[in-house]
Amino acid sequence: MKNIAIINGANLNLLGGREPEVYGNTSFDSYVEMLKQNFNDVQITCIQTNAESEIVEALHDAERHCDGVLLNAGGFSHTSVAIRDAIAAISIPVIEVHISNIFSREYFRKHSLMSEVCQGMVSGFGLNSYNIAMYAITKTI
Repeated sequence: MKNIAIINGANLNLLGGREPEVYGNTSFDSYVEMLKQNFNDVQITCIQTNAESEIVEALHDAERHCDGVLLNAGGFSHTSVAIRDAIAAISIPVIEVHISNIFSREYFRKHSLMSEVCQGMVSGFGLNSYNIAMYAITKTI
């Protein structure tokens, strides 16, 4: 059985209530249950933290225990060299995930430091971005 870690960063614990016009009305916990049903042959581990250093640690840990990572670093995607370096340092594939289309938002969100070191990116499909990314990563590992 494949083991995929979903690592969510800053403010993603507020999904379902935060800016519903951008992020929708569904909590991540509710969405993950559907994702687990869609990928019942995959062990999915979810981590959410608002701390940059905990994302770095989760990436290091994922290399020891998982086959791949879906990473939505939230706002850290645009600012964190430390998370970028952690992705570059591990040997398992990481797919960058964004709920909104970062290229249609504020200028400071249009560039992600993570993209260059990730296997790919899924952006702009709401929570379904995770479903698309999960499909992609399970086909490549």
